[in-house]
Order: sequence, then structure tokens, then C-alpha cells
Amino acid sequence: MNKFEQLGLNESLLLAIKDLGFENPSEVQEKAIPVLLEQNTDLVALAQTGTGKTAAFGFPLIQKIDAENRNTQALILSPTRELCLQITNEIKLYSKYIKGLHTVAVYGGASITEQAREVKRGAQIIVATPGRMQDMINRGLVNIKNIDFCILDEADEMLNMGFYDDICSILSDTPDEKNTWLFSATMPAEVARIAKQFMAEPKEITVGSKNSGSATVSHEFYVVNARDRYEALKRLADANPDIFSVVFCRTKRDTQAVAEKLIEDGYNAAALHGDLSQAQRDGVMKSFRGRQIQMLVATDVAARGIDVDNVTHVVNYQLPDEIETYNHRSGRTGRAGKLGTSIVIITKSEIRKIHSIERIIQQKFQEKTIPSGIEICEIQLLHLANKIKDTEVDHEIDNYLPAINEVLDGLSKEELIKKMVSVEFNRFINYYKSKRDITGERSNDRERSSEPREIRAGDPVRYFINIGARDDFDWMQLKDFIKETVELGRDDVFKVDVKEGFSFFNTDGEHTDKVMSVLNGYDMNGRRINVEISKNDGGGRRDHNGRNSGGGRREGGFRGDRSGSAPRREGGRDGGFRSDRGSAPRREGGRDSGFRGERSSSAPRREGGFSDRAPRRAESAGDSSRPRRPRRS
Repeated sequence: MNKFEQLGLNESLLLAIKDLGFENPSEVQEKAIPVLLEQNTDLVALAQTGTGKTAAFGFPLIQKIDAENRNTQALILSPTRELCLQITNEIKLYSKYIKGLHTVAVYGGASITEQAREVKRGAQIIVATPGRMQDMINRGLVNIKNIDFCILDEADEMLNMGFYDDICSILSDTPDEKNTWLFSATMPAEVARIAKQFMAEPKEITVGSKNSGSATVSHEFYVVNARDRYEALKRLADANPDIFSVVFCRTKRDTQAVAEKLIEDGYNAAALHGDLSQAQRDGVMKSFRGRQIQMLVATDVAARGIDVDNVTHVVNYQLPDEIETYNHRSGRTGRAGKLGTSIVIITKSEIRKIHSIERIIQQKFQEKTIPSGIEICEIQLLHLANKIKDTEVDHEIDNYLPAINEVLDGLSKEELIKKMVSVEFNRFINYYKSKRDITGERSNDRERSSEPREIRAGDPVRYFINIGARDDFDWMQLKDFIKETVELGRDDVFKVDVKEGFSFFNTDGEHTDKVMSVLNGYDMNGRRINVEISKNDGGGRRDHNGRNSGGGRREGGFRGDRSGSAPRREGGRDGGFRSDRGSAPRREGGRDSGFRGERSSSAPRREGGFSDRAPRRAESAGDSSRPRRPRRS
């Protein structure tokens, strides 16, 4: 028996669920659906964004609607146009086998008369943004005085956006005997006030702890000097070639400035903020959903309701003014059970905010260091090698091979590989060799050395291992694999970073001999494992509280002056990595707005070992090129 059948859903819904490929209900669905089906009750459900809340209220709502009655029976309020349309589409998919059931979206930026016309034709369910709904009520274009159900989706976001008065007014226009279902990620005071004022003894459902963060999202922070904030963002993008991210800024001005700088540097980026027209916002979101945009730079308000699958990273370019907002930001990744990463770029003066966020989300942050130029080049170079290896050959080129062979005649295999890689890679490596490291030190500066560091029992040791995401490992699975294979304790393996074709991990120095002897040459389903010691310790800390803090030196990195611009990517610009995802939309003036990089993570081997993070650096004079920081608006 399908688990959805056990929840009490009817045959029409089960057929739609089967078509959609749903197999198991999420926790919030498992808890909410039976309650809403069995009882006529008010409900307050607290669950993180991306946990399946639409289906949790959509399934029981559809089952309770009388499709033969063309009058409006349910109103769903959502914070943004994007989310409004998304909910509408999902409700339509869920109800595809129910004849006569109509759902209409009501939102700003479209013809209000056309929306009123659709409602008048018969709409049992209206999905609306608060502002447009209030407008339609004021104009007498819609009647919700006899509805049976009112659903507030992402209630905390609606109230954060300033819709409290609109929501109160709309709810006051609905009958007292209706059922009100409130779904929210957090429970701030205003949400509690709405529940108290308009709901009668509501049932309560909580998935996780109130205001807690999602268990599928890991949290990292990087300390940099204020002047290096943009350069840090750039390096983090380059160090994660598979990044598909939302980058959050506090103001519209900062959002636009960062997006323009990313585009100028060859990245496939776009801005999303309140100064864009609705058509521009729609175009940006369409490109983002189609992965033509890899880095979406957004304000908190503009990003409300963004529900895009497979976002790998949320980057907090600036922390929000309200700490609670961080939870909404991080909820854009790690959806549908997949793992995601929330990154925070901060200065030393902002570290105290990290502790405040930890208390609210009930999760710990991991402090990491901005990768150095050499490390980024390693990652990108091996990514390129893996991309070449995995490329399927189109035999249309066979006819051209004799001419190609004639041109390349006399080159050895090694020479050919070097030249082929250099065609793509030279400009990239030339950029970073002229860039200083930008790590913002929190403790005493540490000297560099070109000599390998001595391994001592209590010091952390960083390892390279030639297995990664393509071997179906995430960081937790890899950690468990290493622990079990080497027979180490629960806390003996730490700072695990999984890339596409390889990974890094740490142990204390006392385990080094055991790790090397057990794992090197280990046969994993026909795959021979190789492990090497990295030239750094991966930061020397297990966490930002300083437990197990260790020193460590590594071999150099690229040094030099600060001249040079960002490496250009292929596609009308100079050099770089071409994306398989399609091209980004053109910006005004014909400039290509995109980073052509298909980004999956891997790092090359270089003489003397591997490194996966920036070295601890001595404070150096000078500054890297960066956009002028705009004034706060």
C-alpha cells in the first residue's frame, strides 16, 4: 500500500500523486494531512521552507472542495507573485483528475480585470498575494464572505514584508466559521497575534524545533576584511565549480552592484530586486530555473517565495538586519531531502552575530578559510580534466580527424595534454598567480613556509582522497565510510569536503599512519583508492569555537602584485570554461551576461601534494580590485 493511501486520500488524488512520482510523504504531510481530513479545525503548522507544505494543505483542501459548486470556497494567501503562481500550478496538478475544479491565481503586475473575469467564471480556489486580493475586495471584484477555508502560506514572510494590515483586513472579510490553516517556517510575534485573533483553538504541528534550521543545510562562515568581501565571493564561486546559488545582499543598490561586477568578471549572474519590472523579474526567474543563471543576487524581499530545486549554496554576502531572516535565506537550499550549504561572508566585527544565529537555528557554524589562488586553480584544473574525460565524442568529427592529426603530428601525448589544457586554462591561472590571499586572520598571523610541515600526534592532518560525489558520497557518507574502514572514532574524522571526483578530510596526526596504510590501495567495488597528505591542515580547527585548534604551514601559493582582471570565460569573451547548460540572456548593449562554466568540483594534483583551502596568511599590504562599495539605501 502506498503511504499516501494510508493518510486517507481519495483515488483521484492518489492517481495524481502517482503521476507526479511522489512515493513517501514528508514529515509535515504525514502530520498535517490526516488531521485536516478527519477534522474541521484550525491549524498552525511550523515547518521549514522546502519541506512540502503546499501538498500538506493542498491535498486535504482539494479533497474537501465541492467541485460541483462553482462558488469560491477557499482562499490561499502567499507572499509573492512567484510563489502564488507556483502554488496555483501545483494545485492544478494535484486536482487534474477532478472534473470541474478550477484554481485561479490573483497577483499584482497582471490585468486585474482579466483575473476578476476568471474568478467570475467559477473558481473554487483562489491563490492570491495580499496586496492584489485587498485591491479586488475594495473594488468589489471578488466575494470571500462565504468561503470554507483560508490558508496562510509562508505567513512569517508575508508579515515580514509588511502585509499585516492587509491580512487582517482580508481575514475580517471572511466568515468566522471557516477553517484557517496557517503554515510558517518560524513563529514571530505577529504570526502568533494573527493566530490568536483569527483562529479558534488551532491544532499545532511542528516539524523540527520552532525557528530551527533545516537538518539538510550545513552552515559555514568566512572571515575577511571588509574591502575583500567581493573577492571572497568570487573565490568561493571559483572553488565550487558546480555552484548554483542565491547570493543575498541587504540593499537594492548593493544587489545591483554585486551582480554587475559578477557579470563583468564573466560569471553567469543576474540581480533580483524591487526596482525591476515584473517582466524583468519573470525573465530573471525563468533563466534561473533553467540554470542559465548560476548566481542569482537578490534582496530578501525580492527572494521571498523563490522555490527552485537543486540550489547548492546560499551565500550571505551581507548578513540580514533581522537575524531571524537568516533562516529564510538558508531555506532556499537543502530542499526535498537534498544537502545544501549556507555560506556567510563576514568581518571580524560581525562574528558575534554568528553566535546569535546559532542560538536561533540550533545548529553550529563551521569556520572556514577563503581558498588561495593555487587551490582554486587546482580545483578548476582537475574539473577540466574530468570534463574532458567524461565528454561523449560526436563522431561527426571523424571526417576532420586526418587534417587535425596532420596539424598535431609530432606532439607527444604529454605535450598534447599540456597544450589542450593550456588553451582553456592559461588565462584563469594567470589571474590568480597575480592575486594576494585574502584570509581575514582571527588569531596571530602565521608565517608561510615552502617546506612541508612536520606531522605531530596532536596536529590536524589534511588528506586528499580520489573518491567523491560521482561515487555517490556526500560528506556524511564519506565520513562514515572512512571511520568504518579505518576503524576510527566518531570524532576522529572531521572537516570533510566532498567534490565531484575527489574529496578532502582531516584526522589528528596520531591516525596518519593508520589512514595511509588502510586506505591506500583499498578496493572499493573495483575502484582503487588513493590517499595523499595535503600541504595544509584544512584550517586547524574542528569548529569556530577553537576546539582542537592547530597550526600548520603549507607550501606557498601564487604570490605577486595585484594587477590583472578576472579570467574571462569562453563565449564571446576570452578563454575559460564553457557551460553545458545553455547560454544566459543577453544584457542591454549585447554583452553576454554569463559565466560559461559548467561547474562540477574537482582539483588537480600538483607536485608535492594537494591542498583544498587557503593558507593562513600574514597580513599583507595592498588591496585587490573591487567595486566601489555603494552607500546603504
